[in-house]
Amino acid sequence: MFHALGAGRLPAKTRQAEAGLGSWGALSSAPQGPGSPQASTLDSGVRILTEAMPTAHSVSIGLWVPVGSRDEASDTLGATHFLEHLLFKGTKTLTAVDIAESFDRVGGEANALTAKEYTCYHARLLARDLPMAVRVLTEMLTRAALAQADFETERSVILEELAMAADDPVDVAGEAFAAAVFGDSPLARPIGGTPETIKAQSRDGVEAYYRRHYRPDNLVGTVAGAVEHAGLISLLEAGLDAGGWSLAAKGAASPAPRRADGQGREPESGEGRRAIARPTEQAHVILGCPGLMVNDPRRYVLAALGTVLGGGMSSRLFQEIRERRGLAYSTYALTELHSDAGAFGLYAGCAPAAVDQVSELMASIWADLAKNGPRQGELERAKGQISGGTVLALEDPQARMNRLGLAETVTGRWLTVEEVLAKIDAVTVDQVRELAQELAARPRQHVIVTPA
Repeated sequence: MFHALGAGRLPAKTRQAEAGLGSWGALSSAPQGPGSPQASTLDSGVRILTEAMPTAHSVSIGLWVPVGSRDEASDTLGATHFLEHLLFKGTKTLTAVDIAESFDRVGGEANALTAKEYTCYHARLLARDLPMAVRVLTEMLTRAALAQADFETERSVILEELAMAADDPVDVAGEAFAAAVFGDSPLARPIGGTPETIKAQSRDGVEAYYRRHYRPDNLVGTVAGAVEHAGLISLLEAGLDAGGWSLAAKGAASPAPRRADGQGREPESGEGRRAIARPTEQAHVILGCPGLMVNDPRRYVLAALGTVLGGGMSSRLFQEIRERRGLAYSTYALTELHSDAGAFGLYAGCAPAAVDQVSELMASIWADLAKNGPRQGELERAKGQISGGTVLALEDPQARMNRLGLAETVTGRWLTVEEVLAKIDAVTVDQVRELAQELAARPRQHVIVTPA
């Protein structure tokens, strides 16, 4: 087994989770002991969470900043995603080629993602190469060059990325559905911005956005796999020291408050139907409504509901629309959950002439579940599918790293696998039926992308 880090004591200026994380620590009330995730916070406010996997030879690392596209002002639309690109273009001491070669030479992978409520820079590689990953990723976050020439290059790259998305009718349908469900909320905006907002971005504006949000008290570091907690802290402290991020002005700094559950109001939207013409062979249909917030206790009921309706080959959508009638190749249920809002929908890609029939089938399948609920055997099959998928995914260090990051930056809650499985197992037929009824009664959005 490869171990990148040796055993060691926690640095003196690091606070343990149970001593300092308090109400904002996802692991503050989690059981501690061998094999359990560990969490600490540096005096600068940086949070560090690890989960050791004794049989792993690799590690996955993520550096999370809880800022996403919903946090942008009118003059910075697309800035979060723009920054994601720019941080790979080089630092004060590393070129873009240096960054790329650092991971390529060890067979590792480095990437990033921008979401509506967070950004994550992540890598997967052999455990022995973790010191390199920490050094490069912390350098990227703390000492980004943000050169004007790189800014203009990435402007062109992002415009091409947006054009690629505009050529994908499924993406087009998804963006139109989000805009319809979330109404005037910032959640309705495309994560990457639009061609107009990207063309209007200035390098100085993006740099100001970077300085405002990329700071120690906003940073969460998560690592899963062949990792040792105290050694990782030493690595991260060294990397952040080099970037000037480690020192609090006086005493110990607290992490920035997490985005509050249910902050603001749920977006309001009435019933709506929108048809969008695109050069495509198929029509793409989404029928849905406002959904649940990320910390709604019924999210496990929602998972079961979505699985019954459209979560696999045995789901109602797949069996009725594809298997029995041959009207679609791809059909499924989709969910989107955020701190103060969510969306739920049903999707199918079909022949243009079948749009009305497929839409009616979607509505009737949903209505039948709302009226009668799932059959007991059907629900047990769905719960088994969710439970199995959950456990199998967690064989991968990347999935465990993501789970730690989302727990700390998004939900503020960390559950053991056993607790998650118990919550899934506790879902009942009546709960699924009642939630299906509630969702069916909400304002419904109908989005169709049709051939031009």
